[in-house]
Amino acid sequence: PDLDVEPFMKLWHLCDPEQEQPSSPELTLCPGQGKLELVQFHPTSSDLLAVSTSKSVLIWDTSRRDAPLAGSNKSLSHCLTDTSTRGVAVVPKLALDVMSCEVMRVLQLTDSCIVPISYQVPRKEFHEDLYPDTVGTTPAMSAVEWWGGGNKQFRHIQGAVMHRNTHITNMRGLNLTTPGECDGFCVNRERVAVPLAISGGQIAIFERSQPGRVPDTALPTIQNSVNVVDFCWDPFDTQRLAVAGDDAKIRLWRVPKGGLTETLTEPELILQGHTEKIYSIKFHPLASGLLVSSSYDLTVRLWNLDSREQVKLLSGHEDQIFGMAWSPDGKLLATVCKDGKVRIYDPRKSTTPIQEGPGPEGPRGARVVWVCGGKYVLVSGFDSRSERGLYLYSADSLSSGTIATTQVDVSPSTLIPFYDPDTSVVILTGKGDTRVHIYEIVPEEPYLIECSSFNSPEPHKGLVFLPKTECNVRDVEIAVGLLLTKASIEPVAFRVPRVKKEFFQDDIYSDTAVWWEPALTASAWLSGSNGQHKKISLKPKDMTPVSEAPKEAPVRKYLPSSVYLEEKTDEQKKEELLSAMVAKLGNMDDPLPQESFQGVDEDEWAKYIAQIIVMGAQVVGRAFARALQQEFAASQAAARARGSAGQQSAAASSITGMSLQEAQQILNISNLNPEEVQKNYEHLFKVNDKSVGGSFYLQSKVVRAKERLEEELSIQSQQQKQQSDQNTET
Repeated sequence: PDLDVEPFMKLWHLCDPEQEQPSSPELTLCPGQGKLELVQFHPTSSDLLAVSTSKSVLIWDTSRRDAPLAGSNKSLSHCLTDTSTRGVAVVPKLALDVMSCEVMRVLQLTDSCIVPISYQVPRKEFHEDLYPDTVGTTPAMSAVEWWGGGNKQFRHIQGAVMHRNTHITNMRGLNLTTPGECDGFCVNRERVAVPLAISGGQIAIFERSQPGRVPDTALPTIQNSVNVVDFCWDPFDTQRLAVAGDDAKIRLWRVPKGGLTETLTEPELILQGHTEKIYSIKFHPLASGLLVSSSYDLTVRLWNLDSREQVKLLSGHEDQIFGMAWSPDGKLLATVCKDGKVRIYDPRKSTTPIQEGPGPEGPRGARVVWVCGGKYVLVSGFDSRSERGLYLYSADSLSSGTIATTQVDVSPSTLIPFYDPDTSVVILTGKGDTRVHIYEIVPEEPYLIECSSFNSPEPHKGLVFLPKTECNVRDVEIAVGLLLTKASIEPVAFRVPRVKKEFFQDDIYSDTAVWWEPALTASAWLSGSNGQHKKISLKPKDMTPVSEAPKEAPVRKYLPSSVYLEEKTDEQKKEELLSAMVAKLGNMDDPLPQESFQGVDEDEWAKYIAQIIVMGAQVVGRAFARALQQEFAASQAAARARGSAGQQSAAASSITGMSLQEAQQILNISNLNPEEVQKNYEHLFKVNDKSVGGSFYLQSKVVRAKERLEEELSIQSQQQKQQSDQNTET
């Protein structure tokens, strides 16, 4: 190309292949800042284009055909740099500071450094209209899947602590140091059981129907008389609690309907058989009255609660048994052991394992859970370097080792998994953690897909989950858990963000198992029978499945970038400032601003709607110096203009730099009167105080207006005195 020709770029709007393509561009842009090097559209904002030249980084709104957004008196300032630009890249959306309303960050590559350039909308806190749901960093599918015609969308999951009126607070004397094999506390649809750190192995029972502050008075408890090592609710009986003690006994307690009204000291059943302290206990998922326990005596025992006797004794473990889990169909039992082995038992056919495989190498602890309909076994544990990780096995071939592994983080506590079979999502956290990890498990590569995590404000002591029926499907909740802190229990909802919440999301909510009803009795299962849970739909009668939602014509969901980035002219900003101050004088009895304050600070009305913050001391210093020079030059020009504007009463004061007319508009004064000036000044200064949602900028305007009017009053007084003296001489 001719070197004398100014660089330009053309935007073409292509038609469908079967239509004739346009012969001319839709838009031609001329940056005019040196050689054009790179262009890139914004990934989420429509019509927003970043342009890199050899001298600057520009932002264009291509929906506006008059000029680029960059430059003076346009919608968005641009950053002029002192060195040539060698490259530019947009920082991923997830890295933005959303609490500062940062909508874009660009990294500029120069000859010697990388300069971050931030674009912010001047607002307070987080604003949903600026941040629509954005894509994550985990791929939804592999290249092979896409090439084969796949078109998946990954599920994003958001965790949030529910409203405080659902919390149980002021809980005192909790036992927060339960053994690693224990979940820390347990819950069912009606009540929560929490161990207390007082003698006698006491457990407090809290009714979920009665949230709020726990009284300071003594609570009725369940007294086990020995230290509690593990406990769990009967899934088919919300009043029965099984408790394992360090005396090798299992006690079955019955909580009265409505909760405890007095301390319980006599269990309804005691199971004895283990010769050493018990590790953990688990109820059977399908058969009523069937319980399994593991112990320091390295045995696993099955108990028939109906006949009150031990019915099976499983052997084969060579060290501490970290965890146990029943298969979804209730036929098999998986265990993970400190001896480095994962085992699967078929208790009705053999007392020894039918499969063995290599488990996690770390000796700190582990948990096990069945996933993907029982086809796979997932183990959470530690590697030889004490890093926490997830290990996935095929249930048909444990001896082959893991088919997928992923390292999670470094922490001393064992990750406790909760698996939702309806969405194939596993939620994990450890006692004492602040982060809750979420993974989607699929029966093919890559098997373990990391989802967004949830962080609690303080370390929690346990996280347990409620039945699926407790989820609010109108808010697209896929799981609801209870978070135990040092003094409270807080519900946490895990939601999938969806746009059409008025429809039932039937792609997420498949029919769920009624696992709170038994499929068969313990004696039937022991005799060889099998069963399965009934299933129910979670769809409310008044909701239509999203798969049956009417198709709508595509519409623009979000406003164009010009709405957020458009800058007002100086006259518009001045007019809005004066209108805002005059409006505050409309009724002095109106409530103060903090009673209804939200949105943008008033001092920001007179600023740019979008600001560019250049991070880097050198760039900031030079930009600031240039701004001061420009401001000083503008002030000098304004002063020269005012000097020729006429009489003193109509011109700007040399002291305040404000005209008399402007001062009268600010204080809403039509006729100069000292009392009215003082009255309006005091009111405006008060309502614009920073502590009540105002700003120092507006207060300074009020002060300058008062000074200008007082100056004018003094001039008028002197003129009146001179006139009076002349009349006296005459």
